[in-house]
Amino acid sequence: MNITVEEKVPSPEEFCAMRVKAGLSAKSIEAATIGLSNSLYGVSMRDGEHLIAMGRVVGDGACNFEVVDIAVDPEYQGKGLGRKVMEYIDNYLANAVMEGSYVSMIADEPEFYEKLGYKLVAPASQGMTKKFKPTLQ
Repeated sequence: MNITVEEKVPSPEEFCAMRVKAGLSAKSIEAATIGLSNSLYGVSMRDGEHLIAMGRVVGDGACNFEVVDIAVDPEYQGKGLGRKVMEYIDNYLANAVMEGSYVSMIADEPEFYEKLGYKLVAPASQGMTKKFKPTLQ
């Protein structure tokens, strides 16, 4: 393995493919193109040219930060790459957050993030979501 780390988001095509490969929900190329360009921070890990792990931070850059899109290619899982992605993200956050900033995430595997110092907010708060039907443009 020839693993390199880039502190930037992957291409929209790579992003969409990695999400599906890692078991996350699918996103359209159009949504990925817009969303990735609005990222506050991104990290991509590669084996040669091949994207093998990624993660990013979105938000307003001062009051709110959200950790999203943490994904590792299943062929590379169990090698500490998810932890490495989170180390880069945590380093970014440590230098970006301000007094009163809020860092959040929706964690599919909370045990993994708890090992990295993240804490569940329940019962004081509950994560919520609402599905919206896309409108034709």
